[in-house]
Amino acid sequence: MTSDAPRTDTPSHPEPSAREFVLPLVVRIERAAPPTRTDALEAAARAVLVILSDERSVGEGPWAQAMHDWQDARIRKVVRRARGAEWRRAEALDGITVTTGSAEVRVFPPVPLDGWPKDLARLQVSGTDLDDPEAPPAPDSSAPVLWLNPDLDMTAGKTMAQAGHGAQLAWWELSDAERKEWREAGFPLSVRTADPARWPALTTGGLPVVRDAGFTEIPPSDTVVSEGPLTGDLLPSLAHL
Repeated sequence: MTSDAPRTDTPSHPEPSAREFVLPLVVRIERAAPPTRTDALEAAARAVLVILSDERSVGEGPWAQAMHDWQDARIRKVVRRARGAEWRRAEALDGITVTTGSAEVRVFPPVPLDGWPKDLARLQVSGTDLDDPEAPPAPDSSAPVLWLNPDLDMTAGKTMAQAGHGAQLAWWELSDAERKEWREAGFPLSVRTADPARWPALTTGGLPVVRDAGFTEIPPSDTVVSEGPLTGDLLPSLAHL
């Protein structure tokens, strides 16, 4: 599922001459054992953080230029699904696999919108509908929480992309020392649907808010709010993790 969101401290659109990049994420969905929805959402959010903090993504690293070009425009993300041989081919490509509970998500360095590797381009965007057999537990109050808009009905793929946006906006809020601390803790976080009564306060409280442009599935909307250590005063400091 395709999704994008403008970075708040850069132009909302790339320059006309700029080549547009997208961050590919692939979720493993085997017929016999699909992941739960919440595990997939949290794995996608962590995958974005893992690649943002990877040594190959910064400085003179081999992914650094693509990561820079991607983040300098719209932080577009596309979530596709794979199983069996498709997943094995995806694993053979340069990237990072993140496992959270029942979910495996592989993230790849950004690629041009019109230049996907063939083994990723052939994967399906549709078919990423996932469920939680049981209601997820209350989020860990000592770690960041990515709150989903309770009024929106999005596929798992679309929501995974939005959760990735939320994690990335939270990352941008942090100092280098704070990022290092979060990374060393293993990027603890939760993704949960907000209480409808609390959603207006979340979106107006000065926390990072993902605003979807409305190109797919939903009209222009606030989709995710990142609440937690170092993005606001509502949760404890990362020092307590």
